[in-house]
Amino acid sequence: MLRRVFFTLMILVVVTATTTTMAKDKVLFVESYHEGYAWSDGILEGMETVFGDDVDLKVIHMDTKRNTSDEFKQQAADKAKALIESWQPDVVIASDDNAAKFLIEPLCKKMDVPFVFCGLNWDASGYDFGSGTVCGMEEVSLVPQLMKELKAFGKTDKVGFLGPDITTAHKEAENVGTKFDLNLTTYFATDFADWKKGYKELQDKCDVVIIDSDGGLYADHMDEMKDFAMKHAKKPTGACYDFMAPFAMLSYAKVAQEQGEWAAAAALRILDGEKPSDIGVTQNTRGTIYVNVPMASQIGADVPIELIETAEIVD
Repeated sequence: MLRRVFFTLMILVVVTATTTTMAKDKVLFVESYHEGYAWSDGILEGMETVFGDDVDLKVIHMDTKRNTSDEFKQQAADKAKALIESWQPDVVIASDDNAAKFLIEPLCKKMDVPFVFCGLNWDASGYDFGSGTVCGMEEVSLVPQLMKELKAFGKTDKVGFLGPDITTAHKEAENVGTKFDLNLTTYFATDFADWKKGYKELQDKCDVVIIDSDGGLYADHMDEMKDFAMKHAKKPTGACYDFMAPFAMLSYAKVAQEQGEWAAAAALRILDGEKPSDIGVTQNTRGTIYVNVPMASQIGADVPIELIETAEIVD
């Protein structure tokens, strides 16, 4: 009798454990870029912090920063679509513009799955997301805050913008110029050698230079890039990403984890029964200041003590 009771209890434990595992909600994260790119990794880190072990999270990398053709982007989106159809997630989170353009926009009105976007640069209104099935967080650079800090070091009338020759950087420069009424002199580098040329050229032409994300494209040149930026620094430079702080004098950095945390929280709200249309669209607000003290010394900039006391220091 005792043996029978024991086996009955064991079966109940196994069934309960199996049921609990099967009952986990499934969330698919479609990431536009590649593992190892600091911005993308930060978004995923924020997401995992919120989700913990409460959901079954799968990640697929489209790798469209290193592979920029529309044909490759479409193929990557098709792989994500096939995974959605086979795995049938309860919510799909997609980061950055390529996932929005090649995955969310074509599918959001055809598939019975809610989408949450994050890292979508500046303005989601350019995409046709239909109504009701999509919500998200737009990614905006904290340029007014950056420019306010840079003004402490001199003139900011002529502003340079240096970035890689990719769609995201062009979109970034366009929005920075128009939304904040800045007369930008832009340089879009085709490779690392061209980036160095653009860095020197903008230093000569401009009062300050905004150093955009390198997009992870120059990962094999990080030490050389840091040394070059230090050696040829003449004017104040600024950045809006924490991972670009070694290459700029002052950074007012967006926080990638904010994007992931918000997207994960929105997904949980949807899983609890809220509609994406009720959650809506928002923008990031959190920022961290970094001061590159050696670069400030290189150009003879006097960094206010109150800034040093509140900022993260790059040495």
